[in-house]
Amino acid sequence: MITTIAKRHIIFGLFLICNTILIAQSNNEYETDKPKAGEGLHSFLVRHNLSPKEHKQTFIELNKGKFGKNNSLLAHHTYLIPSSEIELFQPLFGVDRERFPLESNTLKGSSFYLVTGHGGPDPGAIGNYGSHELHEDEYAYDITLRLAKKLLENGAKVHLIIQDEDDGIRDKQILRYDNHETCGGKEIPLDQNQRLKQRTTEVNKLYKQDTEAYRRCLIIHLDSRSKRKQIDVFFYHHKRSKSGKKLAGQLRDTFDEKYRKHQPSRGFSGTVNTRNLYLLRNTTPVSVFIELGNIQNYRDQQRFVKADNRQALANWLYEGIKKDFERNNKK
Repeated sequence: MITTIAKRHIIFGLFLICNTILIAQSNNEYETDKPKAGEGLHSFLVRHNLSPKEHKQTFIELNKGKFGKNNSLLAHHTYLIPSSEIELFQPLFGVDRERFPLESNTLKGSSFYLVTGHGGPDPGAIGNYGSHELHEDEYAYDITLRLAKKLLENGAKVHLIIQDEDDGIRDKQILRYDNHETCGGKEIPLDQNQRLKQRTTEVNKLYKQDTEAYRRCLIIHLDSRSKRKQIDVFFYHHKRSKSGKKLAGQLRDTFDEKYRKHQPSRGFSGTVNTRNLYLLRNTTPVSVFIELGNIQNYRDQQRFVKADNRQALANWLYEGIKKDFERNNKK
């Protein structure tokens, strides 16, 4: 995903939507070395545990003016050595998590459009939890940020359609409600139709700009039903989207697998269905609408108020996405 010159740490940022920011370190922060007698560029990189294929161009850019014919190394020069470590930077994750390493390129060649339900003047569904209120948009946003981080850590491009510059990923049980989320940097309208149109337009605009072969939109919500009604995570796709059906099915199967492993006596009853929802009908990329549980039900609330459970939801969504991506890459 990151194709620009790699410095000792490459800093990748998602300001507003997905603008890349690279911050180079000063030369005195790099390791340096001189080539051994007769040592060429390939051997020099290998000696420093760097892949010539991946780091040759970076090394050349970093040491401009220090080469002979055909980029041969010169014995009297000291060369700056790039690091293979890549650090990502996303301030929307909060000060404690804004810097994190790229762990793999498993999802390289993918682009995701993550749409958190509601936001701005609309908190979505509200559940009572003791003396507190649980607001759908806050919990959906926290889980979405956690999913975004997992995707970025593994080489994906991620567009966060709904953003809150203040919240970050939070570990508290009760997530404070506010109403200053934005969509593409713009104020979110109160009118539902305008709100849905705004985020659909933003997704489609970004989709046109991207070139990744695998592009998927995930719309993340919490449901509201009778307090007695405990439900599992369930998934919707557009009736004419075969790829959406496959992704939704893979997500559902992944959750079923995780529940069988971690709660074998419980079972999993999450479903995959079609539904004529505005975003599923009008967004250009393959889209899946996800309902994470009933915000009114006490047992489902444990899925949301515990930070570890919110992280587990994000992790399991990531695992399902990864399997769908790998299946598509085999074609």
